Amino acid sequence: MDQPVDKSEIAELQRVRALDLLTSFLRLGASSFGGGMTGWTHREIVERRRWLTDNEFLQTLTIAQIMPGANPVNLAVYIGLKLAGLRGATVALFGMVLPAFVAILVLSLAYQQLRSYPEAQAVLRGLACVGIASSLSMGIKTARRLKAHVVPIGIAVSVFLTVGVLRWPLVLVVVGAIPLSVAATFWLERRKIRG
Repeated sequence: MDQPVDKSEIAELQRVRALDLLTSFLRLGASSFGGGMTGWTHREIVERRRWLTDNEFLQTLTIAQIMPGANPVNLAVYIGLKLAGLRGATVALFGMVLPAFVAILVLSLAYQQLRSYPEAQAVLRGLACVGIASSLSMGIKTARRLKAHVVPIGIAVSVFLTVGVLRWPLVLVVVGAIPLSVAATFWLERRKIRG
């Protein structure tokens, strides 16, 4: 169980100023449309600001995804809480939601006026493609950082197939996959300890 720690993976969990969190999450909330928020958040929090390491971000993302609610909002709240306590969580939530709220109001008014034009439909289809590509990019980045083991990869592929291809209900598949994932991790860790 005691293994050498990779110094490059350690980032001192610093207290971040609320104003810096607000600035970052206002930028994130204003720049990500149609999905892909996780990729933008990773770029801002890990690559640009260096507030979290890759491993810390992946753990935070995992927690945000299993909690009820919208993943980007959960992620913002949890990162804010981790970096600046309750005030950080509040500021991050506000920063993440405000731009989207304003954009939705403005865009819905514009859409009411422009919905009959084919150009408006083409723009919306293009934005959907950008969101899908951004989500796919984050998935590939995340997969590259994970250790390659047959069992977790098998679980991930089976979840993808059951939800994405067979259209089984996501909640039921995740509820079934959680105990499998925990058991697989426990088994892999025990194998590693035994040598």
